[in-house]
Amino acid sequence: MRFLTALSLLSGLVLPASLVCAEPSDITSSTRLSLPADFKPPQVFKNTNLVRNTNLEKGYVRETVNVVVENVDKQPQSDYYLSFPTDVFPKLGSLEVKDKKAAGKGRFDVDITELNSSRDTQYAVVHLPEPLAPSSQITLGISYSLLSSLRPLPAAIEQNDRQYLTYSFSAYFPSPYETVTQKTKLKFPSTNVPDYTTTSGIKSGSEADPERQGTTYTYGPYKTAKIAPGTVYPITVRYEFTKPIITASLLERDLEVSHWGGNLATEERYWLHNNGSRLSNHFSRVQWTMVNFQGLPSSAVRELKYPLKPGSVDPYFTDDIGNVSTSHYRPGNPNREASLELRPRYPIFGDWNYSFRVGWNNALSSFLRRTAGDADTFVLKVPFLEGPKVSEGIQYEKVVIRVILPEGANNVQYEILEGSSSNGLPGRNQIQSHLSTHKTYMDTLGRTVLTLTVDNLTDGARDSQLVVTYHYTSLDALRKPFTITAGVLAVFVIAWLVGNIDVSIKKR
Repeated sequence: MRFLTALSLLSGLVLPASLVCAEPSDITSSTRLSLPADFKPPQVFKNTNLVRNTNLEKGYVRETVNVVVENVDKQPQSDYYLSFPTDVFPKLGSLEVKDKKAAGKGRFDVDITELNSSRDTQYAVVHLPEPLAPSSQITLGISYSLLSSLRPLPAAIEQNDRQYLTYSFSAYFPSPYETVTQKTKLKFPSTNVPDYTTTSGIKSGSEADPERQGTTYTYGPYKTAKIAPGTVYPITVRYEFTKPIITASLLERDLEVSHWGGNLATEERYWLHNNGSRLSNHFSRVQWTMVNFQGLPSSAVRELKYPLKPGSVDPYFTDDIGNVSTSHYRPGNPNREASLELRPRYPIFGDWNYSFRVGWNNALSSFLRRTAGDADTFVLKVPFLEGPKVSEGIQYEKVVIRVILPEGANNVQYEILEGSSSNGLPGRNQIQSHLSTHKTYMDTLGRTVLTLTVDNLTDGARDSQLVVTYHYTSLDALRKPFTITAGVLAVFVIAWLVGNIDVSIKKR
């Protein structure tokens, strides 16, 4: 192997100079604003009406806030501040802000500030595309997810017991601005909500608070014009959730592009954890078999359904021990998705871990195109995130995506395309990205690798697309054949030279 590597390096020296590409470097990096410890947002806005919708149907919290914002200053203003408690801020993900009445214009730029533990409140800055004139209003649609914010109660249960979760928040939305009226709607996965906080004296009228209607509980509306911004009224709800809370502490996703093989190879490596209630006693295989036979709900991960793009072939599923045979693959066709049903080696109960990898191949022609104006410029369009599709959802604490391009690819650019609705993606300035090289068999310079790193992501980003544009000439494509040919010729030349050396012993 070392001999062949040396030959490949030697052959790389005889290639034309035009085949040598520049060393990859950073193209972008995420940045965070730094604010003084005593910073307070200027009181140039007022929230005339605020409605917060909290969805608890999945294993993470999804919140959508619609707020009518008015400029109460004498000058046009373009920076609107969002505030979050310090203990909530590190769990914040997929923050997105749009104009509620013109969502088709896209999201607004949002800057996340650095975490300052000395403050009770952390901020995000929303940059309005156009300054809001004095006395004018705009309706903002703010959506985000809160990861690892649900707590099981009790923390330990029997294997066949039902699981209950708790969620705590403030009846008053933590805005740094005066809010005239506001209310909060909570959507539960079922009507089984045995415990919840009731308020007294903060809602006008004699109606019950919260107001219950099926699986929806409404706190408010409250008249809070005289309530100081940042005032907290603690609320805690406890509800039944008979599904696992699937958390991927790390997902590494590799997409390897091969022009010569016409193949796109995808591999994903997962480190899963179930954040649900742990078992109070030892695991019983007999009880587990009975639960599966009767089709009863369970807080353990028993199966992960993995849809694959049409044309996917050669799937595999392995873990730390080796190949996992408890899986089932349903091949699709060019117009229908394939399905890979993964059954872990053991059920993943609360506080249990499981790491595995899954991979498959696709025809590169389904994802790669040449640009119309330049035959040497290619556009690769692949899913930004795939992963299992389960009703309880999956939260990702960290996602690392690597796009491994052919050797010699340069001038690499990327863009993330979103769907028509919110899909759980953060802004581009919240995604770390850089270029590097990755050397494999018979490489000379190494393959160009685009690496994207995102924190606090949810499975809502499954439908988004990653578009990578790069320059790759015909000479770059011939680098590998030249390397192999030069290596083989070098072997024959060395063998010929060695064969012509006279090592016989002669008489003097």
